[in-house]
Amino acid sequence: MKLYFASGNDHKRTEMSRLLGGYELVLPKDEGIEFDPEENGSSYIENAVIKAEALYRIVHAPVLADDSGLSVDALGGRPGIHSARYGDEEAGRKLTTEEKYQLLLRNMEGIEDRKAHFVAALCLILSDERRYIIQETCEGSIATAASGTSGFGYDPIFYIDEAGMISAELPEGEKDRYSHRGKAARLMKLLLDKETGR
Repeated sequence: MKLYFASGNDHKRTEMSRLLGGYELVLPKDEGIEFDPEENGSSYIENAVIKAEALYRIVHAPVLADDSGLSVDALGGRPGIHSARYGDEEAGRKLTTEEKYQLLLRNMEGIEDRKAHFVAALCLILSDERRYIIQETCEGSIATAASGTSGFGYDPIFYIDEAGMISAELPEGEKDRYSHRGKAARLMKLLLDKETGR
């Protein structure tokens, strides 16, 4: 089954392909489709739905979208749904991934409560009337320094409670067991397998 993945992020496509196993994920750019919807929702689910609906209107074929981010308790849930754009406005440019997590570390200096969680929302649209939404979390805390070379995004500074390790220190297959996207994608795969009779 071919699924259009409402993203321009190759890292996310690689991870989601691995998690779903057996489904071909096609990015809009793979087929020359210009795709940059305004993610103006107030929640992860709303943003996932916005992306899924925008791409579905173009391709009229099965579409999967995700929205994810890191919510830090002591920062009032920030960066939250703005995780991918964290610090960009203040800097007047798009920060690199490392600049984003280093900024977060600086904003957490002197704060004892470092509890945080990753959130992933997935939206699958199969037809005008058939859609599924799944949201999952990964509980943990913000480390005091970056560590590890695996993963992407905020993984180098996120300590996963259940794994007892920094996310970026875990091999990809091991990280999938604990991650927010791993949990959500396993449930989505059950739905897809049922739809395709696997």
